Amino acid sequence: MIRATINRTKSGSIQSFSISGHAGFAAHGSDIVCAGVSAVSFGAVNSIISLTGITPDIEQGADGFLRCDIPDNLPEDTQEKMQLLLEGMVVSLQTLEREYGKHIKITFKK
Repeated sequence: MIRATINRTKSGSIQSFSISGHAGFAAHGSDIVCAGVSAVSFGAVNSIISLTGITPDIEQGADGFLRCDIPDNLPEDTQEKMQLLLEGMVVSLQTLEREYGKHIKITFKK
């Protein structure tokens, strides 16, 4: 199962997220859930870098692990852009969770 954790600040902004595991929906190379989660999460990170010029703290590892920490003290307009992109990622992940809930679980933490 893929486990995604979205960490929010007290004010509700996304501060970081991590994703790990494998969906187990289909054989390696044919797993549409893994492909969808990868496309959504890496697409969000790449969009943040490309559209804001800020590179978050990113860690990648084995077993589909991705962690992304958003820097503190960003200009308000940059923070707003990042939050919009990250909230879009969350909506897409929730859509995958609704359709393939046996293979992906999202947890929100404050």
